[in-house]
Amino acid sequence: MVGYACAALGAAFFSTKAIFIKLAFEDQLDAALFLAYRMIFATPIFAAVGLWAYALRRAKGLPVGPRDVAWAAGMGFLGYYVASAFDFAGLEYITAQLERLVLFTYPIFVMLIGAAFYGQPFTAFSVAAALVTYVGLAIVFAADLPAGGRATAIGTLLVLGAAISFAWYQILAKRFIVSLGAVLFTSIALTAAGVFCVLHQAIFGTGSFAASPRFLWLAFGCAIVATVLPTFLLSAGLARVSAQAVSMMGTVSPIVTIALAISILGEPFTLADAIGSTLVLLGVGLFTFGDSRATKPLPEEKAPADLPPGTTPP
Repeated sequence: MVGYACAALGAAFFSTKAIFIKLAFEDQLDAALFLAYRMIFATPIFAAVGLWAYALRRAKGLPVGPRDVAWAAGMGFLGYYVASAFDFAGLEYITAQLERLVLFTYPIFVMLIGAAFYGQPFTAFSVAAALVTYVGLAIVFAADLPAGGRATAIGTLLVLGAAISFAWYQILAKRFIVSLGAVLFTSIALTAAGVFCVLHQAIFGTGSFAASPRFLWLAFGCAIVATVLPTFLLSAGLARVSAQAVSMMGTVSPIVTIALAISILGEPFTLADAIGSTLVLLGVGLFTFGDSRATKPLPEEKAPADLPPGTTPP
């Protein structure tokens, strides 16, 4: 129950991210700059918590191998730098509602990757759920396409890239969360991601870090409310329940984003949006429910053999 609660709260907090970004873009349309400042504010917290978690593990005699640390940093690159870079860039082109629905399809990519690389079988139930999901997504996309045109297509493709990156993170991160513990793993991953995000703005972005006070405050809010808190909650959930269960609890995320986008950003919500969103939520919910009951854990989700005897993975 603790794992389920952590996953649900993490999903709800994560869903506020697009709202912070869209409000900041009213001042300055620069995804790389916002991503950099988000991590500038968040990274010191992750680094400090990581040092504390490392000291606790050393005091208990638990190993912290350099290989696990390197892999955690790699997971940060994949799940919190690459995915975020695609996602933030996509929000320059599409609405917060469409972004959340597209990103929310990552459990389907978990299924596809699992089948392609780990021999996880397709079931008729999961295929039907995936079809329902993408029919719903197509309805919302078609509703937004006349107004957005080429921008809607570009933004949707960028966010799909984020969904695929995050799907890989979900599959690969489990083992190293078990090995390092949720807090230390998250701290290493996000600290590494923060470095990559700042370097991205310096090398691939404008190179300038000039921003308005409002832009900075929104980046700070995104860092704390939509990054620090939900990231630790999500990793705590992954340490206690399966990736499929975490995905299922994430069904609250699009609902929260849609409600906030309508009430705060004033985005329209048409009948087509309602039908499409319902189908996406239904499809992903059905898929994750059926998948959690029918599939075996992926190899990365097994406890590593080098844990000390009698150690219970946190």
